[in-house]
Amino acid sequence: MKEKPGIVVVGGGPCGSYAAYTAAKLGAEVLVCEEHEEVGVPKHCAGHLNVSGLERLGIRVPRASIENEIRGAVFCSPSAKQFVLRCRAPVTYVVDRELFDKHLAELAIKAGVKYRFKSGVKSLILDSGAVKGVALKGEEKVEANVVIDAEGCSSKLLKKTGLNGLEGSMLVKGAQAEVDCVEGTEEDMVEVYFGRKVAPGFFAWIIPRNDGSAKVGLATECGDPRKYLRRFMEKHPVASEKLKKSRTVYNSFHPIPLAGPIPKTYSDGFLVVGDAASQVKPTTGGGVIFGLTCARVAGEVAYEAVKMQDFSEAFLSRYQSRWKRLVGFDLAAMLRMRRMLNSLSDSRIDGMIDLCRKLGVDNVLERVGDLDFQGRTLIPMIKYPSALAVISYFLFSWLTSTTKQ
Repeated sequence: MKEKPGIVVVGGGPCGSYAAYTAAKLGAEVLVCEEHEEVGVPKHCAGHLNVSGLERLGIRVPRASIENEIRGAVFCSPSAKQFVLRCRAPVTYVVDRELFDKHLAELAIKAGVKYRFKSGVKSLILDSGAVKGVALKGEEKVEANVVIDAEGCSSKLLKKTGLNGLEGSMLVKGAQAEVDCVEGTEEDMVEVYFGRKVAPGFFAWIIPRNDGSAKVGLATECGDPRKYLRRFMEKHPVASEKLKKSRTVYNSFHPIPLAGPIPKTYSDGFLVVGDAASQVKPTTGGGVIFGLTCARVAGEVAYEAVKMQDFSEAFLSRYQSRWKRLVGFDLAAMLRMRRMLNSLSDSRIDGMIDLCRKLGVDNVLERVGDLDFQGRTLIPMIKYPSALAVISYFLFSWLTSTTKQ
């Protein structure tokens, strides 16, 4: 007998599992189709998650999956000037993504979700333009009332619905190495490195674990990120000294969508969430917290659709209305910030970091900052003269750089 769950979720990553968990907890019958043999493998993401974001979602991270607790960051300019932001309490967790993903899947299974592994989805079942289920690789088909697409950056399914998917110009290419040791870093501080020669269009990072190992990576808008990463680890005047005794134990390569959410995230019988919808912070490339926030909304709306037996585009449009109310402003603000940052020369970035250090902006950020909702963070900063000076410098630098183009 064919399975006919009310909801099929494509992809067992964090967003897929959390959408499934949410819908099942409310009472829906949910099936997750995952192409790999198990959840969390292979690992791609650095697993650097905001503590307050997890708390807002009500997610308790298992202690075994927490690799470190981070209290701040060291920002290194193209000419090696540094600005240090340190908070009194941990602001982020470094998590083992395999264990974290498995934890979310276990929550979903306990709520009644069924998982099918080695079940890659080949295409959608369409009837007069409405999604009615999925076709797996091979000949099997699984009918469903609602399909939630959490397949990641490939976004091959949503294009079959007529929605605009991710284009190559919307992505940067990321590469990350896990190394067995790093020297000269503070255990509770991440390090961020800027520069067009380091990582054009983005930045590089060193994220320490509490056992002395680290995750080292970067993303670029052009070229081969693996070559940039190798040069960063071996030639950067600051980072190479810290990594000279390290040995790489794991490599990963992955695209990151930075161009803001796709215009439309729903159609008849279909919702799209997470990286596939580009619900990712354009400033940092972090997609887990915002993706989980949107996934929860997707699970709620899919359940409501099943309950009301209304799978129309008009009904499912409430998904986009809700997630935009939650994160839309911040994503739009961060996209503008990303475009501004990309327009600045290395010398302008040097000046901005130097100004932050001289004016003590770290004290302001600790009082008003939120690593996830960065758009809203800018509003209360305006009342602080030092922060206003940096914002003004940033805007002036952007304006002068764009008028010269």
